[in-house]
Amino acid sequence: MTKTIEIKVLPKDLHNADFIKGRAAKKAGLKADNISDWRILRRSIDARQRQPFYLMRIELTSAGQLPAEPVISDNFKDVSDCEPVLIIGAGPCGYFAALEMLELGLKPVVFDRGKDVRARRRDLKAIQQDGVVNPHSNYCFGEGGAGTYSDGKLYTRSHKRGKIKKALQLFVEHGAKSDILTDAHPHIGSNKLPGIVANMRATIEQYGGEVHFDAQVTDLIIENKVMRGVIVNEKDEHFAEATILATGHSARDMYYLLHRRGVKIEAKPFALGVRIEHSQSLIDRAQYNQPQREENLPAASYSLTTQVKDRGVFSFCMCPGGLVVPAATAPGELVVNGMSMSRRDSPFANSGTVVEVRTEDLAPYAKHGVFAALELQKAVEQAMFNYGDGSQRAPAQRLTDFAKGRMSKSVPDSSYIPGLYPAPLHALLPQGIYERLSAGVRVFGKKMNGYFTDDANVIGTESRTSAPVKVPRDRATYMHPEIEGLFPAGEGAGYAGGIISAAMDGQNTAKAVLRWTVEG
Repeated sequence: MTKTIEIKVLPKDLHNADFIKGRAAKKAGLKADNISDWRILRRSIDARQRQPFYLMRIELTSAGQLPAEPVISDNFKDVSDCEPVLIIGAGPCGYFAALEMLELGLKPVVFDRGKDVRARRRDLKAIQQDGVVNPHSNYCFGEGGAGTYSDGKLYTRSHKRGKIKKALQLFVEHGAKSDILTDAHPHIGSNKLPGIVANMRATIEQYGGEVHFDAQVTDLIIENKVMRGVIVNEKDEHFAEATILATGHSARDMYYLLHRRGVKIEAKPFALGVRIEHSQSLIDRAQYNQPQREENLPAASYSLTTQVKDRGVFSFCMCPGGLVVPAATAPGELVVNGMSMSRRDSPFANSGTVVEVRTEDLAPYAKHGVFAALELQKAVEQAMFNYGDGSQRAPAQRLTDFAKGRMSKSVPDSSYIPGLYPAPLHALLPQGIYERLSAGVRVFGKKMNGYFTDDANVIGTESRTSAPVKVPRDRATYMHPEIEGLFPAGEGAGYAGGIISAAMDGQNTAKAVLRWTVEG
């Protein structure tokens, strides 16, 4: 007999396998001694009551062994002599498209403008310690894309886009802990992801695919509205029937290139704001209703949203036990993002806090046409940089001062390595964005005890929430409506919003390429 049941477990019993098995057996009406196999299918935290607990969905049987999960890589084929498909970008979308092709019998040929994940670390160090931004290798560009150094949060609401479990299983097969298959909010960590990403590359190459670094696509080979291939580093030509565009949301030069080559693109809404950093202990107290976080409870997170003047104000990419990092992709701009290591043991918690950008915000940039939103994004990032000393030190305010529109005399300690300095973010942000943020954080203070405090930092600017440009595609074929053989995909094209949704979009796009190139 096999049953699936749900039980509640206190944090102190989280790792007590005998206790969990016994409680599950009792709930299922079985004797623990008769259980031949069991496993946790789902695990989440419920902290709504004074005593937080884990809610577990458990499958157990008294009839032998539960069936093992299939190993996806067992289905990979040698694609050395198969039809090549060009993939621009080695982020989650590009790499998961490439892995999918190993199953489909297509040969992925991946180009990334940045460096491999190991060499990329030196460029990240240069940003953190010296304020030097390499426009081809940074927190956004390079092997693994922004996902490698953006925490490894693997949560998505996009369940209709594809098989989330398959994407998670591929992470596990390449080195991630199996916990991500059961946790409601799975997380890998920016210290673990580089090795996992390198393992994915090794798999792609092992089965006959290609991955090229320091390989910026500088032109597109388009003939009579048909995509024929790409030019890399202004000289090397590569041809294929199909090209997947998976460049991520910060590859602005690709948007300009598409526009120059007559490829239709569209303006797209995005969100703009700041990154707010609290002490993790404050967030723990607020979320767990405890003076000190109980053992076996993870660093607490939050998700906050409200409406101000008919516009959404919301937290984004929350990093418990995390770090604020410099995410600029070119000299002369100031952009911040957040990440966490696998243990989430930093004393700080941070989250993007942003406002929807709408058409009326773009009026001063209307002359830029489809690039109006992109130009607003750039203008704010440059204003933040120009206010400072020419380094990657970030402008900041105490949260209460920010809400009141006054300068801070000093700012609290921060995880941001380049350092912070007091600045009038209320004046550097577009007025409509600031006014809504100011009202929004006051509302958040009423929703979460302790949130609205002068011990929290507001740091500028959080501007890379999503792409400000969309590359259209047909809903059925995934192909650009005007350029045959061009398949826009992932965050950069406007079809994903995180690691897992980008990965699934890459997988779906690979399948669409197969339907077109092989099945007609």
